[in-house]
Amino acid sequence: MREILIVGAGKSTSVLINYLLDQAETEQLFLRIGDLDLSNAKKACGNHPKCEAFELDVFNSESREPAIKRADIVISMLPARFHIEVAKDCVKYGKNMVTASYISDELKALDPQVKEKGLVFMNEIGVDPGIDHMSAMQVIDRIRDKGGKILLFESFTGGLVAPESDNNLWNYKFTWNPRNVVVAGQGGVAEFIQEGKYKYIPYHRLFRRTEFLEIQDYGKFEGLANRNSLKYQSIYGLENALTLYRGTIRKVGFSRAWNMFVQLGMTDDSFTMKDSESMSYRDFINSFLPYSPSDSVELKVRHNLKIDQDDIMWEKLIELDLFNPDKKIGIKDATPAQALQKILMEKWSLSKDDKDMIVMYHKFGYELNGEKKQIDSTMVHIGKNQTETAMAKTVGLPVAMATIMILNGEIKNPGVQLPIQKEVYGPILKKLESHDIKFKEKETEYLGYNPFGEVGN
Repeated sequence: MREILIVGAGKSTSVLINYLLDQAETEQLFLRIGDLDLSNAKKACGNHPKCEAFELDVFNSESREPAIKRADIVISMLPARFHIEVAKDCVKYGKNMVTASYISDELKALDPQVKEKGLVFMNEIGVDPGIDHMSAMQVIDRIRDKGGKILLFESFTGGLVAPESDNNLWNYKFTWNPRNVVVAGQGGVAEFIQEGKYKYIPYHRLFRRTEFLEIQDYGKFEGLANRNSLKYQSIYGLENALTLYRGTIRKVGFSRAWNMFVQLGMTDDSFTMKDSESMSYRDFINSFLPYSPSDSVELKVRHNLKIDQDDIMWEKLIELDLFNPDKKIGIKDATPAQALQKILMEKWSLSKDDKDMIVMYHKFGYELNGEKKQIDSTMVHIGKNQTETAMAKTVGLPVAMATIMILNGEIKNPGVQLPIQKEVYGPILKKLESHDIKFKEKETEYLGYNPFGEVGN
């Protein structure tokens, strides 16, 4: 019997745990699920005989170390900043580790020790990062194997609400960590390269610099730049590509509307607000507006944002109940971002019957035998319900599959890594297809980077 320790039993773990329990008999697996909230771990285990729930405090070495020491492999489903606590113990006790998060600088610094001990620390093996890496590298390697040269690579992913559950003016609901949505793009500048020119978008301009994407059967979307696309030049081996751009997908119109919050300062997470606990929604938005002895809060908002009363942007603000004088923020010493998150969660949380949707889009421009071609690769996956969401499925399945492959010695290249090797992405992408997570490809003539049909650079 091989023991898998899963640290953290949040919403994203449901599909991961169910998949591993389904494989428990044939793969000889036993799961131990540790969470600070024991009820979460018990709920995740259910009454399965191959699963044990226990209380685990990742910041308490007496709680953490014995659990890691006895495991055969460790899956950390904690927030990314907490993985390092688990990782250090995995090095200490010689345990392989799997996470769905981006590789932090602290984790990368462990690479020499991980390699010295012959361990596999597989990271970025969820959906984004994860399936995006694997599906992109599969096409890139295929083009290279034929002798082709990559000219352009663009990649976009979005966690959205499914069309049948899309019933608000923002065409958006929270399908993942709401905080990450509210503070997205802060703390840096978006960096990328287009047609050989380096481009930069500071945060205050991020939501007004979008490009349009067309997904067959699902219509038009918009893409906005992620923070740093340039690091993928070396990761994907695209140092000679003329265009390299990674971004986030939203429905058209979302970014323009979100920019209203950015311009007012409501997404700021750098300071706390006085008396936020008793502050009303109306007081909250008014705190970002100039004083006027006569103008209403509504009038000041429209004046400052330069929107008319019949503008759809105004209707979107009204829909969020932002001007309600009776509803309270109810959070002591809240930052503006925390207060905004509280307001949005009231309107954008998935209801019982809602379904979510993952949309992924890759564009590859390449040259082969003197001809320039373009491949558009798209994946859309719709969730089943509130528990088996598309997000939980696209994160959990590749994590579970990689874990079993490491246990079985099918992934053995040591080091702190992400899934860009053929022996990793090939089998996992094939298995994902049986779970209806598959890509459609369309090949056309390559015309260069030209999102709006304009000429210039």
